[in-house]
Amino acid sequence: MPTSSPVNVICIKWGTRYGPHYVNILHRSVARHLKRPFLFHCCTENAAGLDPEIRIIPFPSNPGVKRGWPDVLVKLMVTQDGFGGLQGPTLFLDLDVAIMEDIGCFFDYQPGKNCIIHNWVMAHKELMGRRPAVGNSSIFRFEAGNSNYIYETFVREMHRAEDRTIFNTEQAFMTYAMKEVHWWPEEWARSYKRHCRPAFPFNLFCTPKPPKNCRILVFHGRPDPDEALTGYKGRKLHHHIKAAPWISDHWCLL
Repeated sequence: MPTSSPVNVICIKWGTRYGPHYVNILHRSVARHLKRPFLFHCCTENAAGLDPEIRIIPFPSNPGVKRGWPDVLVKLMVTQDGFGGLQGPTLFLDLDVAIMEDIGCFFDYQPGKNCIIHNWVMAHKELMGRRPAVGNSSIFRFEAGNSNYIYETFVREMHRAEDRTIFNTEQAFMTYAMKEVHWWPEEWARSYKRHCRPAFPFNLFCTPKPPKNCRILVFHGRPDPDEALTGYKGRKLHHHIKAAPWISDHWCLL
């Protein structure tokens, strides 16, 4: 059930790949699709152009990551007790997502627990039962103020977090550091590439369709939402995707 205190939604923006309109679209989309009090936070080094209602969290300094900063491992930083003054249920969202339906369920599901997408794999691997217990950090929820053990694991085992022979992705380490994770129901979070792009060769002439019952559509990798709107030509033919104008119904500044 909805709580009396505002819940938190947080995103991260660094550099120039995603402009401020990405943050503003996400903020306004949350406002349309979350029917309870919330605070929207953006962790960034440049707050220019962001909606005034967005709470700014300064981008953290490098805690000791050796392969360069910023790094995708910055997502582990948000779990530190006191980070940005966060307290209580906190939903992290990547900027390259489109909210399609009400997202209150992402706060009501498994309250107080760590929740994350069960990362997608290629269809043939899933059919063969080769889907590892690894999360996709495009959408995860944690309890701010009671999650410092995740951050402490990151600081203590940073050398392992950076080692791609041990954890091939940041999200593999995050899943490990969370200790106990719960997967979101499959239909709530869908992948544009996995669940909208038609299989080759149909992707060359068929328009992608929105997935049924999807709450948040994730554009991990390429295309980004603005590219998917107008069509995207990947490096290989089976990566091409026809334009999908329906995305503008969910990813826009209105």
